[in-house]
Amino acid sequence: MPTAKPPATAATEVSATTEAAAANGATVTTSATATAGADEAGADVAGVAEPAGADRAERGGGRWAGVRANLAQLTRRPVFLLALLYVLFVVASAFAPGLFAHQSPFDTHPELAVAPPNRHHLFGTDVYGRDLWSRMLHGSALTIKATLIALGIAVVAGLALGVVAGFVGGFVDALLMRIVDVQLAIPGLLLALSIVTALGYGTVPVAVAVGVGIIPGFARTTRAEVLRVRTLPYVEAARAGGASWGRVLVRHILPNSWGPVAVLVVLDAGVAIIAIASLSFLGFGAKPPAAEWGTLISDGRGYLVTASWLSLLPGLFVALLVLALNHISKTLQELDR
Repeated sequence: MPTAKPPATAATEVSATTEAAAANGATVTTSATATAGADEAGADVAGVAEPAGADRAERGGGRWAGVRANLAQLTRRPVFLLALLYVLFVVASAFAPGLFAHQSPFDTHPELAVAPPNRHHLFGTDVYGRDLWSRMLHGSALTIKATLIALGIAVVAGLALGVVAGFVGGFVDALLMRIVDVQLAIPGLLLALSIVTALGYGTVPVAVAVGVGIIPGFARTTRAEVLRVRTLPYVEAARAGGASWGRVLVRHILPNSWGPVAVLVVLDAGVAIIAIASLSFLGFGAKPPAAEWGTLISDGRGYLVTASWLSLLPGLFVALLVLALNHISKTLQELDR
C-alpha cells in the first residue's frame, strides 16, 4: 500500500521543485499553492454560508418570538385595549350599523323633537325627532369609508414616491422631494378645499382631496426608511450574492421599511377623520338626509345653548375615536423602537 508522505517531506519536494524551476529561469506556479488557495476560499464560503442558513432560521424564529412578546406587552396595557375595542366598534358600526342601532336614521317624530338623551335615544333626538345615535352610527359608514379611500390614495402614492426617491436617488430624488416640499408648504385643509371645489361636493371628492393632502407625510417617511435600509449589511450581501435590484427591493428593502409607515397609517387615520369631518361641517360632504359626522355637528351648532347634546355628543364621539387612534399609533411606535 502507498504510504502518505509527511507534511515536511511534501513541503521539501515542493521547495525542491520550485528551486529547480527557478534555476532554469521559468515562472513557477505550484499546484500546491493553487490548491491551498482554493481550499481556503471554499472554507471561507462554507463558513459564511452555514451561518447564513442558521441565522435565517434563527431570525425567523426570533421574528415570531418578537411578535409574541409584543402581543404579550399589548395585552398588559388596558388603555391600549380600550382604545382598540373602541376603534373596532366604530369600524364594525360603519359596515354593519344595524347591529348597534335598531331605529331608522331617517324616520322623523316631530313629537320627540330635540329630546334629551335617554334609554330609548342614547344621544337624544334632533330637531326632526330622528334618533341621533342611529344617525351617528349610520353616518360612520360614510366617514369611515371616506377615510379608507383617503388612506388608500395616500399610502399608494406616498409609497411610490418615497420608494422611487430613496431607491433611485440623485436627480430623481431631488426633483420628487422638491415637489413634496411645495405640497407641504400648502396647508392641508386649504389644499383639500381647493381640490374638493374643483371636483365637486360629495363623499368621494372629499376623500380624494384629503388623501392628496396627506401624501407628503407618507412619501417623506418611506424615503427615509428606504435610505436607511438600503445601506444595511444584508442588502449589500444580497447584491454581492448576485440578486437584482428589483429582488433586493421586493425581498429586503420594502418588508423592512414598512414598520414606521404602518404606524403613520394609524396616526393619519385620525388626521383624515378630522379633515373629512371638517369638510362635511363646512357643507362639502354628502347631501341631506345622509348623515356624516361633520354634518351632524354642524346641524346642532344653532342649539348649543338650548340643546347642547346635538353637537357635543357627536363631537365627543369623533374626538374619542381620534384620541384612540393616536394612542394606538403611539403604542405601536414605542414597540417598534
